[in-house]
Amino acid sequence: MKKITFVMLALTVLLTGCNTINGVGKDFEKLGEKVQDASKK
Repeated sequence: MKKITFVMLALTVLLTGCNTINGVGKDFEKLGEKVQDASKK
């Protein structure tokens, strides 16, 4: 039960911070770029 509550809270904060689905996509794109950069090093 605690895990579900934590996941829901995290998603709420993420979506509130982005305000739009487009913003969420951009955030995931930036995250992917950082992961790729880290793997190249």
